[in-house]
Amino acid sequence: MFVPGDIVACPQGEGFSVVVSGTAERLHLVRIHSGEAVAPDILPLTADSLVSRRDCAQSLPAGAAIHTWESCVRPACDLRATGMRLTRSALDGLLRTLGRDVARTHYEAIHAPQPFVPGESPVPVSGKCWGPEEMERLCDASLDFWLTSGRFGDAFEKAFAQRLGRRHALAVNSGSSANLLAMAALCSPLLKERRLRPGDEVITVAAGFPTTVAPLVQLGLVPVFVDVTPPTYNAVAEQIEAAVSERTRAIFMAHTLGNPFDLRTVCHVAQKYGLWLVEDSCDALGSSYTLDDSTRLCGTFGDIATFSFYPAHHITMGEGGAVACDDPLLRKILLSLRDWGRDCWCAPGRDDSCKRRFQWKFPLLPEGYDHKYVYSHLGYNLKITDMQAAVGLEQLKRLDDFTAARRRNFALLSEELATLDGGPLQLPRSTPGSDPSWFGYLLTLDPHYNREDLLQYLNAHKIGTRLLFAGNMTRQPCFEQVSYRTAAPLEGTDTIMRRTFWIGLFPGLTEEHVRYAARTLKRYFS
Repeated sequence: MFVPGDIVACPQGEGFSVVVSGTAERLHLVRIHSGEAVAPDILPLTADSLVSRRDCAQSLPAGAAIHTWESCVRPACDLRATGMRLTRSALDGLLRTLGRDVARTHYEAIHAPQPFVPGESPVPVSGKCWGPEEMERLCDASLDFWLTSGRFGDAFEKAFAQRLGRRHALAVNSGSSANLLAMAALCSPLLKERRLRPGDEVITVAAGFPTTVAPLVQLGLVPVFVDVTPPTYNAVAEQIEAAVSERTRAIFMAHTLGNPFDLRTVCHVAQKYGLWLVEDSCDALGSSYTLDDSTRLCGTFGDIATFSFYPAHHITMGEGGAVACDDPLLRKILLSLRDWGRDCWCAPGRDDSCKRRFQWKFPLLPEGYDHKYVYSHLGYNLKITDMQAAVGLEQLKRLDDFTAARRRNFALLSEELATLDGGPLQLPRSTPGSDPSWFGYLLTLDPHYNREDLLQYLNAHKIGTRLLFAGNMTRQPCFEQVSYRTAAPLEGTDTIMRRTFWIGLFPGLTEEHVRYAARTLKRYFS
């Protein structure tokens, strides 16, 4: 009875093979012979790769290696036992390589991009872009069956922080969770007199995604809305300082669809009045801004920055997000809140990182109470899984290419639609001093045209569209009982709510997609 990992001798001088799987009657084998080439699917064999009768290793060919692409099925009765078997580690490496091979084949056969056919192929507003490497890495992580955050999560956090140029990054299960975590951290008692308290005001905008604003309300804070205007679709700069009151404690705004808000003004106001600054960079990974002759990535200006890795975003984990900061105290608070509110900082599956697990003292708990179950915050469980993080690691390698593709598509669409600018459409403009990694292409329709008619026309031609999310949060049903303040009339916000939409720019769109979308728009107005 052969088992996976057994090395068997094949008949008629065919050499040696490794048993991968099968039954008592028929076995799936991969070949062993001299490893003359260096390739990912050639696994060298050494004495350390074998157990049982190690002296039998002398019977293997010189430079023996497993060639994973050479496989076959044989009747068990044709095979002869050699007494050799792969170690558990070597067998694991072999099976993972075979799994990656299957994942790559599946991608190429099923998921590879298809030719674009105008009028038949969809032009989505967004979507995930991935290759066989992501599927291979996902397969690899799944074989660990760790299921929560582990080695891939740790690796992603380190790589993401390094990519941003920030000291700390913590992965979470969504961009919305990242926003909640960021604002909850600023309410921590560990911040003492700088902590946010119920009734404190936070300057933000009403045009955007609801989960930028929702945490403020959920934590008892008061949103203070400043207006936004086309063509940048970001906050009116001169309203930001005017919005500050004696209760203002923070600024929390998103870079609209990848277009950075006026960081010069916002950073100045935050510094002048001692306000916390939280950058919602969920739509802006890869965008940059030049301040005081220094160009930095968005997400590096605020005390805390948030990111989303939903399939529609700049990189994807399926679900996923991150918070980033430089302050070690903020990192401690964010970690606690993300991991159930624990005072302990042990990673999942680990104990006694502090070497004092049963030696801590807390006023109202028994002396020596297990530190793993001491809670310094009312927290959440917002971790990602290792499978998500594994995909994220590969996606990070593509970020520069993704960013370049978004900028290329933006430039092409702006060129194609230039004749419509100032007429039926208002085209978007980047914020001065910025270089956006555009999430989408925002367009504001002249009031003489009907937006819904145009969107139905585009939909009929398979061109996806979206509104600027909530439009004006203060007009959403969920805001009927919410306390908030407006720093000025939200006229630009209402314009966006009624007349603005956007189409796609994401890297999955080729030049053919973009030119087709532009031609279709121009035909509508001709």
